[in-house]
Amino acid sequence: MYKGIVVFCFLICAQWSMAQNIGVTKLRNETSRNINKAIDTAYFNWKRGGMYNFNLAQSSLSNWAAGGDNFNMSINTFFNYFAYYQKPRQSWDNNFDANLGFVQSTTLGGRKNDDRLDLLSKYGYRIDTTGVWYLSGLFNFRSQIFDGYSFSGTNSTFTSSFFAPAYIILSAGLDYKPNKTFSVFFSPLTSRTTLLLNTKLSNLGSYGVPKGDKVYKETGLFVTVNYNNEIAPNIMYKGRADFFSNYYEKPENINLYMTNMFTFKINKNFSANYSLDLIYDDKIKNFGPNKNSPGLQLKSIIGVGYYKNLQVKKLVLVPKS
Repeated sequence: MYKGIVVFCFLICAQWSMAQNIGVTKLRNETSRNINKAIDTAYFNWKRGGMYNFNLAQSSLSNWAAGGDNFNMSINTFFNYFAYYQKPRQSWDNNFDANLGFVQSTTLGGRKNDDRLDLLSKYGYRIDTTGVWYLSGLFNFRSQIFDGYSFSGTNSTFTSSFFAPAYIILSAGLDYKPNKTFSVFFSPLTSRTTLLLNTKLSNLGSYGVPKGDKVYKETGLFVTVNYNNEIAPNIMYKGRADFFSNYYEKPENINLYMTNMFTFKINKNFSANYSLDLIYDDKIKNFGPNKNSPGLQLKSIIGVGYYKNLQVKKLVLVPKS
């Protein structure tokens, strides 16, 4: 009887040891096998993040022989948030930018020097085997928050307000995305709407909207080029250029809207920034000696301040099918 018990215990131990060896061998094979990217690669459904920047500059003078304002202070902020949706054949890019700047000086008082809201949403479905061409739809909204004025000496002229103007673009076309940092969207069918909801500006016929109207619609050709990448160690560049041609009114006059943002990262919390915006619209005729000609609008801002790279939120992994 005792011999039978000993033999039974021996068999149980041998079977357990064999099972352990099989498990270890299987685990070793799994960790050392070649990965089939077509089957095993996991894709992010949502990728979210952004950036926040705050710049402050201040100067003060007292009995300064060379002259100048006794007090001068400027504040500029920039906020960016993005949400990208990605699946093997689908792409949905959402991007929101907000800029706000304010200047206070002894002689000129307080005034804004930057004010912009910009929302861009683009959805695409891949139509080729190389993975770079997408059939896409695009929505873009641009406006501002506070009233704007142009200044000539001590005189000021009311020029803009919330939804005055505001621009809405609805577009369908092809999107070329050879990589994650660069894209070109081309649309032969685009609706561009200019809103001018302020009655005073509407009665003046500002921003190309006919006098007395608050909505002006155009149909034409639209192209937008986007680039966002680290162009050198600790130097980020984010740029966009939009081109629009009205089919029914001087199609040779191309409207331009371009933004450029350079971020020079100093350390984890501080950076230097340079932004350059350019706008050309031949229907906006506020320039020249008689203030009745179109012109290239340019805005340039340099600053050093607090920098925060917003952490990417929760990412969902989906196996490639």
